[in-house]
Order: sequence, then C-alpha cells, then structure tokens
Amino acid sequence: MIRITELSLPLDHSPEALRQAIVKRLGIPDADLLNFSVFKRSYDARKKNSVILFIYIIDLEARDEASILARLADDRNIRPAPDTHYYPVAQAPDGLSERPLVVGFGPCGLFAALLLAQMGFKPIVLERGKDVRRRTKDTWALWRKKTLTAESNVQFGEGGAGLFSDGKLYSQIKDPKFYGRKVMHEFVRAGAPEEIMYVSKPHIGTFRLTGVVSTMREEIIALGGEVRFESKVSDLLIEDGQLEGVVLESGEQLHSRHVVLALGHSSRDTFRMLHRQGVFLEAKPFAVGFRIEHPQSMIDQARLGKYAGHPGLGAADYKLVHQASNGRAVYSFCMCPGGTVVAATSEPERVVTNGMSQYSRNERNANAGIVVGINPEQDFPGGPLAGVEFQEHLESRAYELGGRDYCAPAQLVGDFIRGVPSREFGEVEPSYKPGVRLGDLAPSLPDYAIEAIREALPVFGKQIRGFDCDDAVLTGIETRTSSPVRITRDPETLQSLNLRGLYPAGEGAGYAGGILSAGVDGIKVAEAVARSMLAALEAAPVQSH
Repeated sequence: MIRITELSLPLDHSPEALRQAIVKRLGIPDADLLNFSVFKRSYDARKKNSVILFIYIIDLEARDEASILARLADDRNIRPAPDTHYYPVAQAPDGLSERPLVVGFGPCGLFAALLLAQMGFKPIVLERGKDVRRRTKDTWALWRKKTLTAESNVQFGEGGAGLFSDGKLYSQIKDPKFYGRKVMHEFVRAGAPEEIMYVSKPHIGTFRLTGVVSTMREEIIALGGEVRFESKVSDLLIEDGQLEGVVLESGEQLHSRHVVLALGHSSRDTFRMLHRQGVFLEAKPFAVGFRIEHPQSMIDQARLGKYAGHPGLGAADYKLVHQASNGRAVYSFCMCPGGTVVAATSEPERVVTNGMSQYSRNERNANAGIVVGINPEQDFPGGPLAGVEFQEHLESRAYELGGRDYCAPAQLVGDFIRGVPSREFGEVEPSYKPGVRLGDLAPSLPDYAIEAIREALPVFGKQIRGFDCDDAVLTGIETRTSSPVRITRDPETLQSLNLRGLYPAGEGAGYAGGILSAGVDGIKVAEAVARSMLAALEAAPVQSH
C-alpha cells in the first residue's frame, strides 16, 4: 500500500477527477492503479475569500509499488501506507468462569464492553440509566414539560452524555495504534454514515447515534455479553486491596476481580462512594461558562466567505481562544453548527446547559460553550471532591436565576459586555428548552470568569465578524465541560493506584474528553482487562485429581 498526502482538488471536482489526480501524481498508467480509498478529506478555510480546495490523504494499491516508491523517494508526500487495521490482543479460552464488569454504558463503556465481547470475555454491563428509547422519552420530558428523571436524562442512560450532543468524532489525542479507526469502523458497521471514516471533522448527530448505539448493544449481547439497565452500583466489595465485585442499589452482589469503571463526568454520588471506600481520587481542572448563540448564516459567512452554503462544506464551525489580562484562558468549547442549546442537568433544582446537533446541522442557530479554565489549587482548594461541590453550587445558583423551574438564565451579548440586564430579545431567538429568562448573568459565575469572558468576546468579534454583536444570546450555565476529578490509574496496568482490579476509564475518570477519545480509552482498558484475566489464568495453580 502507498499513501499520498496533500492531494488537492477543487470543491466541485467530478468523481473521476480523484483517480486522474492519483495517476498523475504517481506518474503511472491508469491500469496500474489497482484500487484506492480516501483516508481523510479536509479543507482549509483560513483565507475564506481565496480558493478553497479539498485536501486528500489517499491509500492505494498499485502494480510494482516498490519501484514507484523508489522513483518518488524525494517526495515527502508519497510514502508506504501504515497498517490501520485493528488486531485483538487476546482471545478468551472456552469455559472461562469469571466475567468482567463494565460500569457505565457511555462511549467508553460501550467500546470496552464491545471489545471484551469480541474477544470472547462475555462482559456484564451495569448502566444506572435506561435504554436509549426510554431515555430519550425521559430527556424530552425535561425539555418540554420541565419534568426531570434523575437517573434517565442527558447525562445518564445508554449512550452516555455523548448521545445528546453533536456526535463529534474527532479528537487531538495521540493515536499511534489507530484505535480511533476501530471506533469509526464499529460505528459504521452499526449504521453510521460511511463518510465518518474520512471527513476531517466527522459527526453523527443525536438521532442517528441512538440507532447506532442500540445496534452495538445487540452485538454485545449476541456475543455472550449482558447489558443491565437501571442497575446502579452503590458500593464495592474489597478484600486486602483487591476488588472482588460490586453491590447494586438493589442489594444484589456481582463478583468479579476485573471491573471497568466508565462513569462519565456527572456520577457525583459514585465519586463520593469511591472516596468513602478510600479509592485514590484527585481534583482536576475543568472549565465553566455559558452557551453562546448566533445565526448559523452569520458564522457561515464569516468563516467561508463566498463559499458559505456550499453543500460540500456544510455548516461552518469555529475554535477560539483568548488569554485574558487576569490570567484566565477563555475558549470555545463543543461548538455545534446548526444545533440547539439543551438542558443537561441530572440533579433536581440545578440548571446545566450543553449543545446538540442533528446529523443535518440545519437548525437556525450555531452555538458553542464560551468557557473559562479553572483549577483546584487556585479556585476550589480542598479535598478531591471540591470541584464537584463547586459545580453544584454554581448549578443551584443558575436554577434560582432561571426562575426555579429548569428555565435557564440568559442575557444578550451586548448587555453582558456593558454590564446591564437584558429585557427583550433581538434578532437571535434562543433555542434552549424548556426556556430562558432574561436578566443579568454576572451573579451566575465567579467575578474572575465574568471579567475574562467580557474581555474575550470583543476579541473574538475581531476574529469572527459579528461574534460580539449585541443580539447574540448567552445562556447559562455550562459547568460539565469535563470531569472535576481524576480516578488516577497506573499507566502500565491501567488499574487504580490503590485498588487492584478496578480500571478507571473514560471521561469520568479524567482520561478522555469527547466520544472518540472515550471510545479509544475503552479499547485500551478492555485490552488491559483481557491481558490481566489471561495472566491470572496462567498464574492459577493447576488442579490435581
């Protein structure tokens, strides 16, 4: 296989043009190109009014590849293609009595369970929430009727917090073993659009993700795994520093010496249980802020210029960062083109926002978090759960400012910058359900965060024209950008530092941020569990008869 990088073609090129460009680049007859596939397709819109081109990475097979590579040895964009296939690290022996437990069925738990099932280890998944169909009904009840189900919502249930999001599948993690390709491949096998394998910023969207996730669950079951919903883990069974199993809220005990803990970032009661049990935790940085909404057409025009609305480019996104004069970093987070702002609380009498898009990304508004980085030493000193308490305080305050009925507090950007309460909407109509109440957002966050965001918005307006326009809407608050704790693990075994058999994983444990990185971490932890289970079998004494 040969890989070509930096192969550029016009946005409206014909399907045949790609093959023609490959042949020309290699300097070979068309008949010598046996087959090819697009590994990645991206575009560069930094100069929005110049020509925007698609930029391809192509993997191909050709006749006499060795001579082609030798002839083009000086071309740094033509090299042997890496092997991106996934190879299982283990296979469970027949009759294995122990079954690994996977706690949590978000992206990390989903892939941990799927990989363990594919390797023959027949995992048991324990998810505190409901299956995707019932969970969706409960989530809509909050958005439409202001009725919260504490164990079934945007945060808890099959698919995890990533289900009600933009379904973004890109990450900046280092991935030398191409685990991300495995994640994408499994999503496509389960019904996701095939284009996620090669577009530069792939996404699936909530409605499509629901079907994909349920199909993957059925595969786990078909391979001998088990998925239990409404099965909340309330305690651990520990003996001499070794985890022996878990206790469910129902009182049932499940025994296993290999437990993947893929909690997600909002399992605060479970964090507290782990702390009581002496599992090593530490507070970690996260960010707080607001959701900002603009007309998507404005973002398209600012980012793509004359190419705004081109079907090959879709709805434009953005990524912004500003280092404020008070030392705080302000940045955009989880940008959702053509999406909506959604209620994301999982606890009574608290308000949390998040962003969501469907696959089409065709809603009127663009939204993103505008958040300020905070850290334990400076902003919430105390024990490992100090960040949890910090989040809870802010979310309770937002509930009060929103009117105590799960509406969210909101303010127009112009009024926010000037420091005056908002009284009526302008051009931008907020999308947050169950609704917003205009006023003053300053009391919702610490002074340093308000000061930093007020400084950042006009700076962002110089980068994206109209970003700081008076009528743009800020909706509060965004607090669950990432987990406030890290369940620290050994970098080699991936087990808890002080509890053997416990495998902290994913976003809730502080080892991922988003669907793709959480899925990748699930694969890594599944491999660690498989190796450990086989090693335990090999070390077990032989039974004599």
